[in-house]
Amino acid sequence: MTSGRIISRLLLFVFFFPVTVGCTPTADIYRYTFPGTTMGTTFSVTVVGEFMSDQVKAELEVSIKDRLDKLDAMMSTYKPDSEVSRFNDWESSDWFGVSPDTAKVFQHAREVSEMTGGAFDVTVAPLVDVWGFGPVGPLRTLPSDSEINRLLGAVDFRQIEVNDVSTALRKTRIHVKTDVSAVAKGYAVDRVADLLDARSYDSYLIEIGGEVRTQGHREGGQSWRIGIEQPTESLGLLHRVVQLSDAALATSGDYRNYFELDGVRYSHTIDPRTGRPVTHELAAVSVIDVLCVRADALATALEVLGPDEAYDLAEELGLAVLLIIREEDGSYRELFTPSFLSRTVDPAG
Repeated sequence: MTSGRIISRLLLFVFFFPVTVGCTPTADIYRYTFPGTTMGTTFSVTVVGEFMSDQVKAELEVSIKDRLDKLDAMMSTYKPDSEVSRFNDWESSDWFGVSPDTAKVFQHAREVSEMTGGAFDVTVAPLVDVWGFGPVGPLRTLPSDSEINRLLGAVDFRQIEVNDVSTALRKTRIHVKTDVSAVAKGYAVDRVADLLDARSYDSYLIEIGGEVRTQGHREGGQSWRIGIEQPTESLGLLHRVVQLSDAALATSGDYRNYFELDGVRYSHTIDPRTGRPVTHELAAVSVIDVLCVRADALATALEVLGPDEAYDLAEELGLAVLLIIREEDGSYRELFTPSFLSRTVDPAG
């Protein structure tokens, strides 16, 4: 590990402040919140600005939900008719036409895979399934070493090619399967931001399944603030706050999505290089970036790498990152890059 780390011993996790439902005016500034469900999780879009008529609110709500529904229909591995599912079933090395959105998601995924030496890899899908974390459902017995090694032969992000011009994908090995769940929510956040930008809204907070992007300010002109909680299975214990304006934040952790078998805990985070759930002490990672799609993928990649490699890579790439590391005695310590620490503020402020 390199020098210059900022470390404190705190029990924390990154979360977001719940936003007010409905319309809340402050002087001539109003807050409107549009909640719902998408991609197997919840979303909340908050817009701050001038008064909206009921018609404008209704139209915006429909536009947001329509955009999210279309993205889910393209990228879900749980829907057999989605573009990703049909591409997975495509047993050919010919080009497979997809929407521009799906092509962009695969392109973003490829870039993060290259940045992280394959720690992020959308072709990990067969391993996600065999460990019981995919559409196939929970496993009954642990996969054998021979089965894992066989599936590893089809895991390599370089086996997927993307044509940005014709918006098409191609497999260089026809049995490759993909899973974009670790990047799709972040991309959906960015696409909702595009929608709001196109309609000239300049202050908003978008959250999908804990992935967040902000623009402008909340009421009163202050920056948006994102809460940091303890990394436990229960919610509600706020400890630290991150100030976030014109940026996105995504998190990845191992403390909620896991299973135990014969006294051993297995994380849903699968290392595409080994084919097995991660076993290191890194409990959670948060990344701040301009794009939520990139923050989303990077958080997953850094969670795979573990604390030492993750911090070194974050420092090398100049990323704003918080690592939460589990100690043997059950406590936690934090490891920040300076650019992340500079965004933290007093929760009472």
